[in-house]
Amino acid sequence: MEQKLLADFSLCAQTLGALFSYNPSDARVNKLIHLFSSSEWQSEWPFNNIYDCQRIDKRFQDSLNEQETLQEAYQRLFIGPDALPVPPWGSVYLDKENSVFGISTLELRAWLRNNQINIELNQNEPEDHIGLLLLLTAWVVENKPELLRGLLEMHLLPWAYRYLEKMQLQSGHAFYEATALLANETLKYIQQAIQLNPINKEIYL
Repeated sequence: MEQKLLADFSLCAQTLGALFSYNPSDARVNKLIHLFSSSEWQSEWPFNNIYDCQRIDKRFQDSLNEQETLQEAYQRLFIGPDALPVPPWGSVYLDKENSVFGISTLELRAWLRNNQINIELNQNEPEDHIGLLLLLTAWVVENKPELLRGLLEMHLLPWAYRYLEKMQLQSGHAFYEATALLANETLKYIQQAIQLNPINKEIYL
């Protein structure tokens, strides 16, 4: 695999993972949110010549006019207390009962253990959160690149496109619609570029 391609993908995965993982008030994403709200990100995004960043940027700019604040949207989409409109955990899509900590979560946990990867989790948090898996993807590229194909083919891509599709349609906030669209285009590109073949798993949500 071309080193620059993987380095660029790592940066993208790190950025997208942070946007899906952290509260907008968190210092770890403050600068990113400002960047995406100002259109400046287009010139810095590694794959800006591969897909239509202007269309994605329009949604980021539309988010500036949302009545719901970004913090409120994050709370509604990722925390609760109400049922989350688009659950961010893989097993909800891959488990017949749409449950967290399903079989696919246990399979991911076993994969992490077998490959001696330890990840920091909030108390009782499933490992298959979309943001966490994107952050893990970036870490794997930098530290254990030989594991990247297995991580993406077995544990992220089988359900990520469905999640990102639902986020675009049901998130109810332009910023997260744009983030989902950007993530979808990035994953599609890397899948084609390095010829990934995701495991075909039935989607239940």
